[in-house]
Amino acid sequence: MTLMVTALVTGLLVACSSSPPPRFLSIATGGSGGVYFPYGGALAKLISDKVPGVQATAEVTNASVDNLKLMQLGRVDLAFTLADTLAEAVRGRGPFKDTGAIGSIRTVAVLYTNYMHVVVRDGAGITRVADLRRKTVSVGSPSSGTELLADRVLAAARIDPKTDVVRHTLSVAESAGALKDGKLDAFFWSGGLPTPAIQDLAATPGIKVMLVPQDDLILLMQRDYGELYRLAMIPGGVYRGLDREVATVGVTNLLVASSSLDEELVYKLTRAMFEGKSALVAGHPEARHLAPPASIDISPAAFHPGALRYYRETGAIR
Repeated sequence: MTLMVTALVTGLLVACSSSPPPRFLSIATGGSGGVYFPYGGALAKLISDKVPGVQATAEVTNASVDNLKLMQLGRVDLAFTLADTLAEAVRGRGPFKDTGAIGSIRTVAVLYTNYMHVVVRDGAGITRVADLRRKTVSVGSPSSGTELLADRVLAAARIDPKTDVVRHTLSVAESAGALKDGKLDAFFWSGGLPTPAIQDLAATPGIKVMLVPQDDLILLMQRDYGELYRLAMIPGGVYRGLDREVATVGVTNLLVASSSLDEELVYKLTRAMFEGKSALVAGHPEARHLAPPASIDISPAAFHPGALRYYRETGAIR
């Protein structure tokens, strides 16, 4: 009997030791003060819990531009990015002109809309983007989608983003701290609603901030860059003390994958996202906007075959 039990235990140990090691996936997100990081953390946990044999981790980065360059180098498997940044990457333009067009990126999912926040102190006399000339301004982290879009918004207002402002490149958390300390007149942030760093700033005693509208620049942005940009309204009440809605420049956020990921894996993680949507919403409320794409033309990069398989299977795309 003892020999039989010993043999059984030995057999179980051999069986366990022969199981394949987990597949590790790295997800490039953004800074800790924005939406990408908590959303990405929830996504990493969901994939690890629901896709057998896979362990995913969310990585802090400088966001969109940085994320796509990391993917090009093969250092990350999945990444959050803005659609306008992705368009530059697949064409090898703007911040990607030195690296060349990135052909190894595939779209997985349409996530939510980013709203361009232009944050200033209330009463500073800055009521439109054109008022930022000669002001001290943060345009976002270096190699971020915020920096790319901030430069375009400033240019649409006929402000040279390199010479007509005292330029700083700070993360949203650093920018909020610098504005609170009086070291900045304004900062740009392209993000979802609400953005934690701006929530905290708006709730700080003795500090009253406002958001500068950009509706006067939308047509100019669309003229120069197409339908990637659209009018997007930040509702009143999203941030403490900001009770009126604000017209901003909106752009779509996407989850992208390396084309080297196999179809079956991407199919499984896409399915896990939609079946586990409530877990993503618990990570950040912007995940409530996760929905199947209306068309494969919604992204500047082609959809991954694994993601397309899920959307066709569910009837979202024919």
